[in-house]
Amino acid sequence: MKIESKLTKKELKELAEKNKKKAKKTAEEFKAFAFKGNIIDMSVGVIIGTAFTKIVNSLVSEIITPALSIFTDKIDFNKFFIALDGNYYESIEAAKEAGIATINYGTFITNFIDFILIALVVFFFLKFFVNKLKKQEPQKEEPAKPKTKTCPFCKTDIHIEATRCPNCTSILESEASENEESN
Repeated sequence: MKIESKLTKKELKELAEKNKKKAKKTAEEFKAFAFKGNIIDMSVGVIIGTAFTKIVNSLVSEIITPALSIFTDKIDFNKFFIALDGNYYESIEAAKEAGIATINYGTFITNFIDFILIALVVFFFLKFFVNKLKKQEPQKEEPAKPKTKTCPFCKTDIHIEATRCPNCTSILESEASENEESN
């Protein structure tokens, strides 16, 4: 089966060349976008954030939550649910096996508590560790105040406190305005 084209070979070649240029331009634009410094920085941040999330989740689920279970009388909120058919089931799994939809409000409570604990851990991490690191960075010095100024008459550099130019002997504005005030 042969497909006939209404375009001539020359037109097909021009079209192919035009598409090749568009593809090359698109590839260059993507390269410029993908390899900008802030995209790379953001990628590194996401990777570090993922690793940090694992650490924080482990801290919350393996250390803080078990410690809090002392005060909550070892209540497992994940077992709290409402079966939408109105009947009682021993567990969420039993309701699901029966094909009944459930509202798992206990899981929501657990996730909410985990969120609060994770937010607190991140807050204290930032407050104590990151702020201490920032304080240890050397403070930037303010730029030194200029010690010279330019004479408006002869354009040479003179001492900042000079009231008369040593080169052209002109009286500078600061002295002239002080003289006028005293008269």
